[in-house]
Amino acid sequence: MIIEIIFMIILVAVAALILNFIFDISSTLLKIAAHFISGWILLTVVNFLPGINVPINLITLAISGFGGVVGTVILVFLYLIF
Repeated sequence: MIIEIIFMIILVAVAALILNFIFDISSTLLKIAAHFISGWILLTVVNFLPGINVPINLITLAISGFGGVVGTVILVFLYLIF
């Protein structure tokens, strides 16, 4: 009986640690997904502006996705320079 209670306490402690780890990872993944989406939306909005036509291909999607708003601003800046 005592062994079962100790085993149950250990099991609950391990489950709490695993759930804490999963929630930490999911919040990080949600931040990364929000970063990607904001970069892609800004890239689409920028292409509607007159005079700026950044080509949408895999490279620009990757830069604006991983860079987010900053990546899209860098793409627009490089497009205006070159």
